[in-house]
Amino acid sequence: MACTMLAFLPSRLRASLLILLWLAASSLGGWLGYQAFVRAGLETVATAGNNRLDRYVVSLQREIDKFAFLPDVAALQPEVKALLKSPGDALLQSSANLYLQELNRRAGTLTVYLIGQDGHVLAASNWQRADSYVGEDLSFRPYVQQALREGRGRYFGIGTTRGEPGYYLTTTLGQGAQQGVVVVKVGLAQLEESWASVESPVLVSDENSVVILSNVPAWRFAALQPLDEERRSALEASQKYNRLSLNPLGWQTLKPLSSDDAFKQVRIEAAKAASADQRTGRFLLQSRPLAGTPWQITVLSPLTAALQLATSRAWVAGVLIALALLLAALLYQRRKHVREQLAAQQALKQANEALEHKVQQRTADLQTANQSLQQEVAERIQAEATLRAAQDELVQAGKLAVIGQLSTEVAHELNQPLAALRALAGNSQRFLERGQPEMVQSNLQRMADLADRMGQMTGQLRNFARKSVGQPQPVDLEKVIDGALALLESRIARAGAAVLRQPSMPGLRANCDPNRVQQVLVNLISNALDAMQGGSQHPIEIACLQTGDWAQITVRDHGPGLSEQVLPHLFEPFFTTKPESQGLGLGLSLSADIARASGGSLTGGNHPEGGAIFTLSLPLVDTLPLS
Repeated sequence: MACTMLAFLPSRLRASLLILLWLAASSLGGWLGYQAFVRAGLETVATAGNNRLDRYVVSLQREIDKFAFLPDVAALQPEVKALLKSPGDALLQSSANLYLQELNRRAGTLTVYLIGQDGHVLAASNWQRADSYVGEDLSFRPYVQQALREGRGRYFGIGTTRGEPGYYLTTTLGQGAQQGVVVVKVGLAQLEESWASVESPVLVSDENSVVILSNVPAWRFAALQPLDEERRSALEASQKYNRLSLNPLGWQTLKPLSSDDAFKQVRIEAAKAASADQRTGRFLLQSRPLAGTPWQITVLSPLTAALQLATSRAWVAGVLIALALLLAALLYQRRKHVREQLAAQQALKQANEALEHKVQQRTADLQTANQSLQQEVAERIQAEATLRAAQDELVQAGKLAVIGQLSTEVAHELNQPLAALRALAGNSQRFLERGQPEMVQSNLQRMADLADRMGQMTGQLRNFARKSVGQPQPVDLEKVIDGALALLESRIARAGAAVLRQPSMPGLRANCDPNRVQQVLVNLISNALDAMQGGSQHPIEIACLQTGDWAQITVRDHGPGLSEQVLPHLFEPFFTTKPESQGLGLGLSLSADIARASGGSLTGGNHPEGGAIFTLSLPLVDTLPLS
């Protein structure tokens, strides 16, 4: 009926109405597609945000709980109990100070101190500092009142002496007039540093809705919502935040897409950014309470990429709908013209209809095939990009897992030079007092050598942790092997193992990514060390030889070798013969992927003379030897 009414309108008016209807239908289809694509994108971002929340909650809970036992340990010490009974005894106070200082050093906390019944600090681990807590009146601090009232407590605040934020763990000891409080102050800066590399902002807020932890420094100690005067007065009285201004973050909560939309979105405007590291834009806000505390942990997932993708897809949908409607209109006009011609040319009716049908069928088939091909090409490109990004992230995760395994050995290796530096510094002070400058000069030179040694160890670990750019380049393979052995030097020494370097051709270079090849060698040598944990007297054998146009690096151990059940699954992801606490089974799978990405291969098997042997083959570079 609408077509009949349009037929009676003037041609120009009819054309204008049809164009308006065409634009309206195309816009409506694009808008509906945009809503669907945005919701799908929000669900994807929400799933990723929940996964990040799970990891952050576990890491924060673990960081807090590992120090929970320290107040009880300090409360059981005889020196601490005796000082509480005799607060004025200088000898007991000195003994308690030394014990708390040693406990603080071993535990890695910020400070440990003992508070008497009157709220004054009797002993502290920082007793030697000019800003020591000893003698201070901390009775007004909420964590002291909570401990005296409930027996123990947990509290986050900023110190009134040094202005240093920390988490206070408290417990009481003694009874009546001899009752006291042991306080352990824990710093959470290390946890914040581990969050610093995360792209999505994360924050932890306390019971006052104040941000106490965040990977965005400008957000720390800002209020999620404005504080009333009564609350501000109470916080200033307790000096919980050491009289910081606690300015609100100024987030703008966005309206949901529909009444049943459960996603909470916020916008942070660039004009409200407090510093250069402030995050701006549109974010998906997801929060979760932290068990055992009044805190909430919040993750802000950026929505810019998801919204841009939804917009692009909506435009494509709108254009496709417009083309489809235009094609339908053209077909309608063509059929109308054919019907008009059939009245005058009845003789050619059957031939024209047959030809028109074939043209339409082939045109539709070609358009369908073309659209399917374009969609398949786009999906393949997207899948390849996603796979490439996932592989890069998985390689980096494997590298960080190796670094985590090496952290204990590196820490042990650094403790020895640190202890030596401390001893040399003490000796130098005594030599200066005795007027022996030559001995001081000798000690200073030894201290410089130790510092260089520590710098080499940390430099190797930092270079290995750096994310690879993925661009192949000519690489000296001997230097790559040297770097891998340097990273594992501490672990090799602890295992009591030996490494035998077979003679290699000088200047042998391959076209590859040196950082990733080093990661492969670290995985292979680590597996060899694990295989020889039984105490084999034979060394780990490493060779780098040329075979035709290939450089081959072999790593052989003298362990029990690979069983027939293991060989078929050697390079499968998540397949491992180690206990769950020692690996996920990704090392060899990632190493094989790295070798293939470099144009080479990684093979493994049993050596004829016993043990396992792995061979990394890489393409050689036809160039001059290194100078």
